[in-house]
Amino acid sequence: MESKPDPFKLLKLKRKIKGYSAILLPFMENDTIDWDGFCNHVKRTHDNGLVPAINMDTGYGNFLDDSTKEEVLKQTRAVLGNGSFIAGAFVADQPGASFNPAAYRNAIEQIQRHQGLPVIFQSFGLTSSNNKDLTKAYKEIGRIAPQYFAFELSTQFAPFGKIYDLDAYKELLQIPECLGAKHSSLNRMLEWQRLVLRNETRPDFMVFTGNDLAIDMVMYGSDYLLGLSTFAPDAFAVRDKMWETGDPRFYELNDLLQYLGFLTFRGPVPAYKHSAAQFLKLKGWIKTNKTHPKSPERPESDIPLLQDIANRIDAVIREVS
Repeated sequence: MESKPDPFKLLKLKRKIKGYSAILLPFMENDTIDWDGFCNHVKRTHDNGLVPAINMDTGYGNFLDDSTKEEVLKQTRAVLGNGSFIAGAFVADQPGASFNPAAYRNAIEQIQRHQGLPVIFQSFGLTSSNNKDLTKAYKEIGRIAPQYFAFELSTQFAPFGKIYDLDAYKELLQIPECLGAKHSSLNRMLEWQRLVLRNETRPDFMVFTGNDLAIDMVMYGSDYLLGLSTFAPDAFAVRDKMWETGDPRFYELNDLLQYLGFLTFRGPVPAYKHSAAQFLKLKGWIKTNKTHPKSPERPESDIPLLQDIANRIDAVIREVS
């Protein structure tokens, strides 16, 4: 299983892609939340056929207190009506901590009260476990959440993250309550290995690419749960439809979206959230390009580059329309 998979054998032409898009939580100049901008972006994402993912890294889920997370959940449900969404279940702890099932229960039940599906964020207590205890922890989560998504997160994004070895990943595939897992290593080979294992072991398990530097992983059988798609959910929806119908313009639009990803997910990677705010403000979708006070920022010199990319993406979409 550690051998290098052949990506050409994994190609899945004209496949319907399932897109989940992390929602940016926008801020006003006075550091309060732009609730109108947030709700409109949730609706925009849903209306384009993508599933909104809230309280994720893109929504500063690891920085928000419980009352703010609760309000995000409440506002999301009000916007979507009976529509589906997923939400990050985050447990704050410190290096050396033990797995805390009670804290995960609280985070999961908060999401369930609003009829959302939880995405289990890693924590120091979870990722410090050996494979046997890790499997036991995810099974215990399954007794709290009858349906959930797991999440592998590179330490490039957060210090509590971990990319599991394939033995641990195979055990994850055996847990029926775990419907899929987001993979954020930014490494194609590791993701291809997971696709091979998924195809051989549990074909209905969803492998969500979190690789904002290789968004064409959808060509090989990954679905996606991306931060990059929050910049342009309309463009991602068009791109996905192109792949499903075999439209060769998929490649041009995918290249432009990937160019956007290369620019905005450069180091320091967490600053992509400020890039997203800059981009969405250029589109006229939010009021400011402010970010959470604890999140790093990008220079204003990025804005003309973002405007150029936005114009080129819009031109392709107009041509398709």
